[in-house]
Amino acid sequence: MELQQMRYAVAIAEEQSFTRAAERCFVVQSALSRQIKSLESELGVTLFARTSRKVEVTPAGEAFVKQARLCLQAAERAKVAAAAAHGEIRGSLTIGVIPTVTAVDVAAVLGAFRRSYPEVSVHVRTGGSDDFLRRIAAGTMDVGFLGLAEAVTPQGVQTRELSREHLVAVLPVDHRLAGRHRLRLEDLADEPFVDFPAGSSGREQSDLAFDRAGLRREVSFEVNTAELLTGLVRQGLGAALVAPSVAREVPGCACIPVSDGPVRVEYLAWDSFNPSPAAQAFVDSVPVPQPRSPSLTATTT
Repeated sequence: MELQQMRYAVAIAEEQSFTRAAERCFVVQSALSRQIKSLESELGVTLFARTSRKVEVTPAGEAFVKQARLCLQAAERAKVAAAAAHGEIRGSLTIGVIPTVTAVDVAAVLGAFRRSYPEVSVHVRTGGSDDFLRRIAAGTMDVGFLGLAEAVTPQGVQTRELSREHLVAVLPVDHRLAGRHRLRLEDLADEPFVDFPAGSSGREQSDLAFDRAGLRREVSFEVNTAELLTGLVRQGLGAALVAPSVAREVPGCACIPVSDGPVRVEYLAWDSFNPSPAAQAFVDSVPVPQPRSPSLTATTT
């Protein structure tokens, strides 16, 4: 069994196609197919069920591919460790970035990191905090920027707290509550809300706060981006709870502190067991933000 055979098997499982896997691995399809047949013969099992139209991973294939990924990651780390021993940081680095990071300038951090470590191949993925936590724990992501409710503690990863903010209410500028200097959740309970999808970490922050206050609310619009969320508020379609730094940038809206509103914590998370040299270098390169003012004066922009 060779590492190259493992690479081919992983590529086929992920692409669900021998043709696309061959293109991805820069090898002719016939050679890839021969290697997989040889591997199956050695193992005594069928890894892939294939017809002229589709390829499916068998149960034996799923078990093999899972372990093959770990072997390939170990082999890559061995090469990277050898280079690191000579003072070189190289290899690949996968970073997860939620769309609402406010604690650090992610673009500036990535730019500085690339200039310091040009031999590292950086891949940025966007998505949600829960997905990033699963992927870091599974070893398919190195580092993630997270945003979680104050009551939620990240498990299975190492973290550094980047910021802690009280979310503020964002309302249309002509809303009946827009002139208030401070609100409570009960003032907003009857308002239609714009929020992130149910079950997401972005939504959980507000859901937990309303549950803790013994209040129910209606979320009329579920969105995936902060830009669309604030845009719907600006159109008068609902209220929202967002980070103060996001609220300040919303034109045509009133931004009002909520005394019993949710607290959002941003983290930098990475593998707690054995981070790669590139991952550790990136973690070390992320600056520790200065403490922010805990409150936001009501504003209209």
